[in-house]
Amino acid sequence: MTIAKADYIEGMAKGLAVLESFDTERQRLNATLAAQRAGLTRAAARRHLLTLAHLGYLETDGSYFWLAPKVLRFSGSYLASARLPRVIQPTLNRLAALTGESFSAVVLDGDQVVIIARSGSRSMLAYGLHLGARLPAHATSTGRVLLAAKTRTEFNAWLKGRELPRLTTHTTVDARKFRALVEEVRAQDWAMASEEHELGVHALAVPLRNMEGRTVAALNVVAPPQRLEPKVMQKDLLPLLFEAARELRPLL
Repeated sequence: MTIAKADYIEGMAKGLAVLESFDTERQRLNATLAAQRAGLTRAAARRHLLTLAHLGYLETDGSYFWLAPKVLRFSGSYLASARLPRVIQPTLNRLAALTGESFSAVVLDGDQVVIIARSGSRSMLAYGLHLGARLPAHATSTGRVLLAAKTRTEFNAWLKGRELPRLTTHTTVDARKFRALVEEVRAQDWAMASEEHELGVHALAVPLRNMEGRTVAALNVVAPPQRLEPKVMQKDLLPLLFEAARELRPLL
């Protein structure tokens, strides 16, 4: 969405940039680190940090700041009011009960994917696969499915000049090879990522489309290699994912 310059509140944008500068890599920030991450001067970052702490969104020891539980109001309100997670959740629960594996629904946000709904499972989840988790799109099956849903022009713009970080020895980081992977996903309409985001984790994903044919999310399943090899996942679980996607389409 684009808006007129007169309607743009720069102070709000800067405050949100400071909030977004906290992540799993940097859970505690001082004014200098927040300034570097948010692209602000140290003085401006300090004022935003102090204001956010005063409002209860950050906690502080006087030097460093970290997120306070109050920030969960935003995610809680989204999950309670957004239609997409509520529509998908029963299907995720059914798939988990049927297979004993862990299923998630994911959307794309820039260079990351965000888990908006997930099932419980008797199996152990991969690290960080909790509700609201943000994962690098290039190293995940869901990210590749969602990137393949872009037009080639849009995908080229997304990839241009972008560094693809290596997360494991299996991560695809070469832009030419990654482009070929996305083309393959576009042709076959599903994606597999084996130990590219995390060692010991295989993931399989398919697109979730609405009745207009627009991809609105990705549906995936994860499993450790000692229980399911990639070929077994493709044979046993891919048909279940496609069937679930067809069932959900009229609801999306």
